[in-house]
Amino acid sequence: MAYVDGFVVAVPKAKLDAYREMAEHAGAIWMEHGALSFVECVADDVPYGTLTSFPRAVQASEEETVVFSWITYASRESRDAVNAAVMADPRLKETTEQAIFDGKRMIYGGFRRIVDL
Repeated sequence: MAYVDGFVVAVPKAKLDAYREMAEHAGAIWMEHGALSFVECVADDVPYGTLTSFPRAVQASEEETVVFSWITYASRESRDAVNAAVMADPRLKETTEQAIFDGKRMIYGGFRRIVDL
């Protein structure tokens, strides 16, 4: 069953176009190295919750929006191999040199699918 890496990050609204360009560049690298899909979504209906919410989770300010992303792979083993190849790819460094968002507030992790309809 496919494997998924998920991400949530706060992006300055003023830098959203730059983030999209960075994500398109990085996504092409992931896909070239074997990812099955690479998806980036910007917040549209994510209210600030009383206890928890996407904006709270990444400490988003009024000047920021939330981006929710995921990358899919054939398996955990495929994900590990793809990520190793991506991290060794010098083109990724070109993408990550830009300080578009605060990576310290990024939430990320790998997930096994348990339902896939």
